[in-house]
Amino acid sequence: MAGRHINDHQVRLFMTNRRNAPVALAAAKAGFSPATGYRILQDARLPSQRQAPRSRRRPDPLAGIFDEVVVPMLEAAPGLRPIAIFEELRRRYPETVFGSRRTLERRIRDWRAMNGQDREVIFRQVHEAGRLGLSDFTCMDDLAVSIAGQPLDHLLYHFRLPCGGFEHGHIILGGESFVALAEGLQNALWSAGGAPKLHRTDSLSAAFRNLDADTRIDLTKRYDALCAHYGMEPTRNNRGIAHENGAIESAHGHIKAAVKDALLLRGSGDFADLADYRRFIDEVVNARNRRHGPGIDAERKFLQPLPDVRTTDYEEILVTVTSSGGFTLRKVFYTVPSRLIGHRLRVRLYDDRLDVFIGGTRLMTLPRGRAGMNGKHGHVVDYRHVIHSLRRKPMALLGLVYRDSLFPRDAYRLMFDHLLEVHGEREACCITVELLAMAHERACEAELAGLLAEDLAARRTPCLTALRARFSPDPAALPEVVVKLVPLSIYDGLIEQGEAA
Repeated sequence: MAGRHINDHQVRLFMTNRRNAPVALAAAKAGFSPATGYRILQDARLPSQRQAPRSRRRPDPLAGIFDEVVVPMLEAAPGLRPIAIFEELRRRYPETVFGSRRTLERRIRDWRAMNGQDREVIFRQVHEAGRLGLSDFTCMDDLAVSIAGQPLDHLLYHFRLPCGGFEHGHIILGGESFVALAEGLQNALWSAGGAPKLHRTDSLSAAFRNLDADTRIDLTKRYDALCAHYGMEPTRNNRGIAHENGAIESAHGHIKAAVKDALLLRGSGDFADLADYRRFIDEVVNARNRRHGPGIDAERKFLQPLPDVRTTDYEEILVTVTSSGGFTLRKVFYTVPSRLIGHRLRVRLYDDRLDVFIGGTRLMTLPRGRAGMNGKHGHVVDYRHVIHSLRRKPMALLGLVYRDSLFPRDAYRLMFDHLLEVHGEREACCITVELLAMAHERACEAELAGLLAEDLAARRTPCLTALRARFSPDPAALPEVVVKLVPLSIYDGLIEQGEAA
């Protein structure tokens, strides 16, 4: 068509059609005149090859500066950002106009393409079925998840079989410890139905941080023993090179996006308890696995069979119960029944709980606490363990180290603050201790907390007499039942009577 330039595609189409058609027909199919077709036959170069290079139409704003100033900067510091160079030029030559920042960025990009350093090449891998499994942790704090209104600071242990696409997620309340890895990995292997030949992690750097040499060696042995139990060879990527675990690093973003979408569809990030949130994560992960169902089923055939039983996924530590009615473990104080003072206990430390043993007998399970971010000790306190002693010394409540952790519900703490303000220290301590004792002895902790909340709203002091009457009977006022045991000789008479009959 007149007034329009011929492009490379039209010329190629004309030359192809010219093989089996006359010039006029080939030119018509290409969209130009026969005269243009004859001209193209005389010069077979493409239109883009005939164009002369475009010359500069305005003065170069970096003339005398780029080669003399910028290039030495790039050679001395290859990682220097263009914005830093631009600001430095403005500082050195305040009266000079360098054009736009984008002009400098384009020039630096072209120079680095021609003269820059070689960059690292990423080699994509072909994953063999049943050969590799990967483990890693990812932070979930940005999803704003809460448990009963309290923000949940947690990680997600993430396991993946890159060939078939199988994934497993496990909520971790602490850091990237060996205990968290052992529990999450074993859950993942039993969920997958088999174990791969190799298991790769990111060097367990978090598990080894701030540990002495002996402890690092011990953790390494335990990790090797864990992999040996499932017939896996332990491998680790090079420190600080995350892309070597790209098959799971990339999947972190996808699984977090899926969890975020599910939270938005749910309408809330608040869960009643941790078990509810764990079920929610399992549903999200299972939905992703269903999409890769055929690949996962195919890879399961190549996985190694699982052993008969799991191996340990905890740390075992010996502690001594002190006269304070508890023990300290990992900068957290835990209370236990006072009858255990002086005894040595065996504690199995999991990510979210502690199992306490005396000898081979399991005594109790305690929720695991965490030390504060500022290094302060944490406290896991059950008021039932100490209330009998605190009742004899109620003023000890005033300066108790773990006082805030002692109150089972906010209503008790707020009532104590109210009593301090209205009645003073002694009466506040006495009334609060009696309230805690009543909650324990008469099993009315939740109902009593509701009544205290009503008293707080009305700014009144709770009446202990009325509360005791409400939550009657008093255990001390229960009638004593006396059972009279008959002599065993009367059974002989009954036997004789039966034989005579």
